[in-house]
Amino acid sequence: MSFEGQPVPTTTYDVGGGKISDGKSVKVTVPESTVVEAGNFYLLDGFLGCAVQSVTTEAGETAEVTLNIEAAEYETDQIDAVDAFDKGDKIYWDSTNNRFTTVPTDGFFAGVVTVAKDGNNVIWFVLATQQAELMQAAAQADSNAADLAALTADFNSLLAKLRAAGLMAQ
Repeated sequence: MSFEGQPVPTTTYDVGGGKISDGKSVKVTVPESTVVEAGNFYLLDGFLGCAVQSVTTEAGETAEVTLNIEAAEYETDQIDAVDAFDKGDKIYWDSTNNRFTTVPTDGFFAGVVTVAKDGNNVIWFVLATQQAELMQAAAQADSNAADLAALTADFNSLLAKLRAAGLMAQ
């Protein structure tokens, strides 16, 4: 930090913008006629996370709530009690019933159980990195695979033409 009378000349630069947060939470929109309770998990605006505060919206109004989306270990009883939830089980978010399940529903992978379900139907789990990132990565991988297949077909076609022209040995 520069100050008047500093023995060594220093230049300061204002670096504006950039990082807003560590990405451990996100503000999302609560739809109309919805009750959000702090400490419960919700899937809002494509993000699955634990609500940091309680919000209630009436018909015709929306609000914002902060979801903790950090890929960390959480404890919850917001589960389908009929599922086993053994240590190591993959869990999914059931959007219809607003709870976790071991049955792949909606294709939304939520995490992995770290402490099996106890007598109070409570589990510990590690929340997975948000699906939007994973889906983008998967889409990119699919795109790369299609590009590679097209490149391979073009290369094989070129090789066949070179062989047919007698420019390359069989």
